Amino acid sequence: QVQLVESGGGLAQAGGSLRLSCAASGRTFSEFAMGWFRQAPGKEREFVAAISRGGNIVYYHDSVRGRFIISGDNVKNTVYLQMNSLKPEDTAVYYCAAGTYSGSHYASEYDYWGQGTQVTVSS
Repeated sequence: QVQLVESGGGLAQAGGSLRLSCAASGRTFSEFAMGWFRQAPGKEREFVAAISRGGNIVYYHDSVRGRFIISGDNVKNTVYLQMNSLKPEDTAVYYCAAGTYSGSHYASEYDYWGQGTQVTVSS
């Protein structure tokens, strides 16, 4: 199995940027399809972005396409989510996940999850 630890969350102003990191241990993340999800208070967990096994294909939710970038560093065994042009509606707990199906938008199809990191965007 793989252990995932997110970091990099915090407070940002609207229009600002944050970079989230997801450090994997136990296995290399390139063996998995990796995804980022988020969950705001009172809402269901929703897909944000994903990167395929090997990292050659990326996927984005329409609400973040053009603003967020998902990438991976095989040397550091870490997946990143660069978040630019942040909006108050991006406020949520962000989770990193590892699974089998590249690009899946469904949380149920991911097998391993991190503990989450809070992102708060002020207007």
